[in-house]
Amino acid sequence: MPGIAVIGCGRWGANYVRVFHEIAGARVVAVVDRDAATLARMAQRYPGVWATAEIEPVLANPQVDAVVIATEAASHFRLSTSALEHGKHLLVEKPLTLVSDESRRLAELAASKNRVLMVGHTYLYNDAVRKIRELIQQPATGKLYYLESRRHHLGYIRDDVGAMWDLAAHDVAIFSYLLGEEPEAVSVVGRKYLRDHLEDVAFMHFFYPSGILGSVQVGWLNARKIRQMVVVSEKRTIEFDDTDSLDTVRVFEKGISTDKRTDSFGEFRYLLTTGDIVSPKIDMREPLKNQCLHFLECLETGTRPISDGTSGANVVRVLEACSESLAARGREVRV
Repeated sequence: MPGIAVIGCGRWGANYVRVFHEIAGARVVAVVDRDAATLARMAQRYPGVWATAEIEPVLANPQVDAVVIATEAASHFRLSTSALEHGKHLLVEKPLTLVSDESRRLAELAASKNRVLMVGHTYLYNDAVRKIRELIQQPATGKLYYLESRRHHLGYIRDDVGAMWDLAAHDVAIFSYLLGEEPEAVSVVGRKYLRDHLEDVAFMHFFYPSGILGSVQVGWLNARKIRQMVVVSEKRTIEFDDTDSLDTVRVFEKGISTDKRTDSFGEFRYLLTTGDIVSPKIDMREPLKNQCLHFLECLETGTRPISDGTSGANVVRVLEACSESLAARGREVRV
């Protein structure tokens, strides 16, 4: 069983410790955090796990095969480089880094060391998102028009990145996963209501080479928690509501297209299709557990992760362009 060390045991890192502790095919060897109260809590909950504030002894320990990094984003590059240099496999929370060149260098370093590098884009391991990918690849869906996503809640405001880098990183990864392509340009507007240096809300547009449009809204100020996505095509509309445990995905077998086979110049006939509203059966499992199981599978088989270093670097590259557009008050920026 591979030995796992988790660096950063805050809100999300603690979930990694729990999940890997629950998986029979792995063992948590060490947890690292600079907060003494957090370490005491981890040590009490997981007796026998090495709890320490020192990173270097953990990375030098031969019992540690793989490292999970769930610290503030600004530290990811330094910690990830050190872990890879020590020969460890690596799972890094999103965003991989805050600079795309650093993300690219990590991907290259992992390849040169023959080590797995996975980025924690958890929604790519969400069974509902995987079902949507399956649905849009069906001929019955027809041509895709646009995707839109709304991701809001009140509170849990990060100090290391703004709402765009924290929340929209999910949607950038999801859209690329669903479409199989990266945006070629972006346009973003937003505001910094609570602090002067980090945005609290952002309205984002993504322009894809195929002509598909992506729209994302993110924010930390809405009193209602919203996790919704809509995929609109010529024959279907697919809705995803991550807060609805009953009908997480709904498929509207309705759409509109144009018939250009007309007798008169300039005339178009609009073709409407109507059908049922279906909630497909989905075996929903914990996405983080799916992700961690995939990580362990990659360690065992050498399989390339779905959310590998290259895809993680692509997300960072898109978010860099988004930051440039945000600073320019919505000017379209090439990715």
